[in-house]
Amino acid sequence: MPLSVLTADPYNLALGQTIQAQVLARNNYGPSSVSAVGGAAVIVLVPDAPVSLANNPAITMGTSIGLTWVPGASNGGTPVIDY
Repeated sequence: MPLSVLTADPYNLALGQTIQAQVLARNNYGPSSVSAVGGAAVIVLVPDAPVSLANNPAITMGTSIGLTWVPGASNGGTPVIDY
């Protein structure tokens, strides 16, 4: 299911919310048994890229370039841990 469906009525799931699911398969012979509850999943999106990327001369030396940036507007639903 597309994320746009899961975050709208009737599901109304929020970004970062943990969900669990069960699966039922169906073919010409009928439905399968319902699966066991699956492991928890978290609804997230890809975070925005950082902005205002710039060289910081105070920490740029030799073979290292010191960069500064501002995090993007959206973290995608979970904290950004690295760029």
